[in-house]
Amino acid sequence: MGKTAVDDVARAARLSRATVYRHFPGGKDQLIRETVMWETARVVEDLRRTVAGATGLEDLLVETLIFGHRAVSTHEVLQKVLETEPQRILPALLSETPWLVQLLASHLQPAIESQPGRRAGMEPGEAAAHMARLVLSFITAPGGRDLDDAEVARGLVRAQFMPILVGD
Repeated sequence: MGKTAVDDVARAARLSRATVYRHFPGGKDQLIRETVMWETARVVEDLRRTVAGATGLEDLLVETLIFGHRAVSTHEVLQKVLETEPQRILPALLSETPWLVQLLASHLQPAIESQPGRRAGMEPGEAAAHMARLVLSFITAPGGRDLDDAEVARGLVRAQFMPILVGD
């Protein structure tokens, strides 16, 4: 990296540091926060396109876990920043978590509403938010599971997700 992230951005964009600072007066922290938000929105849109053909909640959750895991683990910039400056990226990610949970929950809720055998009294919006937090948790910390493997992801969904929604 160069002198600062702002210097790197200015050089890559062929702009002066002053121009970058005018757009990001909060400096490096604001630049990282806004980049995380922009990139998160892009990944979520890619996710929507990728899982559009999923049939049923279980398949939707499996495909979402696989896609999310790959998106995080193969994102070069995110991995570099996590390696070199986790103290900067983690707060930026956490500040976007409520927005991301809400977005992911809205994506899951229709499948939850149509899930056969759903527990009585299970409010779909609350269940969707809970599932969204679980998805994000396993994407970022899979606990040694290979979420590139569809059968591993399916086993996780069946063991950790579906029992929450479906009665015995």
